[in-house]
Amino acid sequence: VVLLPVIAFRRRQNQKKGIVPAGAKITWIGGICCGLALCAASTLQQIGIQYTSVGKAGFITTLYIIIVPILGIFLKKKVPGKVWPCAVLAAIGMYLLCMSESLQIGKGDVLVFICAFLFAIQILLADHFVELADPVEISCIQFLTSGVILTILMFVFETPHWSDFVAAWLPIAYAGILSSGVAYTLQLIGQKGMDPTIASLLLSMESTFSVLAGWVILKQKLTVKELIGCVLMFTAVILVQLPGRSANRSS
Repeated sequence: VVLLPVIAFRRRQNQKKGIVPAGAKITWIGGICCGLALCAASTLQQIGIQYTSVGKAGFITTLYIIIVPILGIFLKKKVPGKVWPCAVLAAIGMYLLCMSESLQIGKGDVLVFICAFLFAIQILLADHFVELADPVEISCIQFLTSGVILTILMFVFETPHWSDFVAAWLPIAYAGILSSGVAYTLQLIGQKGMDPTIASLLLSMESTFSVLAGWVILKQKLTVKELIGCVLMFTAVILVQLPGRSANRSS
């Protein structure tokens, strides 16, 4: 709903510029595919986190920074050599940032790992379709697909009450408008023309920002281990974006 006026505005602007819109078929296919991946990944994350710790869930989820380049190889995508050490560095930083207990594998850990795999697929699907259709329209259909499926599942597996929605209206509005409507849409717009592995590294910074926000806003304590993890994450993201030797310095 939030994106509909944005789509109308973008279409008017494109018409003035003489830009021919992509076909409705490819837009719907892209939105539905991304929506299915996002729906499955988010659901498994929500279920899995009930059976594991928040720290382990955060670390395992961001393993998509390793999974994306591996899947990219199978899809015959060229992965820059510098991406691999940066991805490993980011994974180490994420471990220091999130983990405070042993790495014993449980039911929840397996579910969250599958979630990480599905998030990697969503990133690669976005990389493919944003080059073929408008990313904002794809994002809108992505949320529609995910929302319809999860609304059905909500009534099948749960017993929702209107009072629950009223009590949690602010977090729901924030998650729907900003975390979803704005953040995931910016992901699709930003991924246009960007290497998907670099995109996955940038997206993994959400954990770093959440820790820093807790430190600054909520006055939560930041341990030396967590601080080192943040530094490693920032270092990996900066290094992966530095131009290579053969890059055009004027670009």
